[in-house]
Amino acid sequence: MPAAGPPGGAREVTITGERFGGPEGRGRTGGRGSATATGTDGSGRALTWTYCEEFVPEDEHQLRARELALELELDRPAILPGTGSVLRVLAAALQARSVVEIGTGTGIGALWLLGGMPDDGVLTTIDPDVALQRAAKQILSGAGVRPARLRAIAGRPADVLPRLADGAYDLVLVSGDVHGYPQGVEEGLRLLRPGGVLAVDAALGHDRVANPARRDEVTTLLRDVGRAVRDDERLVPALLPSGDGLLLGVRR
Repeated sequence: MPAAGPPGGAREVTITGERFGGPEGRGRTGGRGSATATGTDGSGRALTWTYCEEFVPEDEHQLRARELALELELDRPAILPGTGSVLRVLAAALQARSVVEIGTGTGIGALWLLGGMPDDGVLTTIDPDVALQRAAKQILSGAGVRPARLRAIAGRPADVLPRLADGAYDLVLVSGDVHGYPQGVEEGLRLLRPGGVLAVDAALGHDRVANPARRDEVTTLLRDVGRAVRDDERLVPALLPSGDGLLLGVRR
């Protein structure tokens, strides 16, 4: 059975070797395993992942943000659609009015999060790249996001996070520079209210984390972050295969 594509005539965008959008669905050109032209593979897992990734299609503003990320060749992972849709569901389920995003990027994560937050919800998004954050704000403005809903802080997360209030946030997303993940997780735990959710993007490291033979610095760091979340008694943990892996923990 061929993978389903987004409805209508949405633009096609390539993401980590995958073609997203377009009236013909997307063909598999890389990423998690390989699939034939008929949309099948040896285990069916690649097809399942592809189907889930495009199950909730991105709108024109999210696609534009993704195109910009590809054009700029950022040295950080962009949030994939499967992860984004889960983040939107979490924000909606929590009725999250106060959310922190570490790593603004081009605004992909912000668009997904704000899409699930109530109309009076405020997203605090942090990024050290001033020009990149400015571009993200333009995309968010074009998507109709009111300035009052966005608190964009240009600065190093290590400098900004300690200034945010304890226990004041419903959801904290750790993304962007992987080397900042350990501090992002620890600060996120401090920032979350009981029942709030910690989310860590790209937790599977392009499938390297699950491979015990991979022992490079970034893969080892991601494994350590995963174990820290799993073993922390302050959290109820889970690891989802959506996108490039979404590590979750509910604050007790």
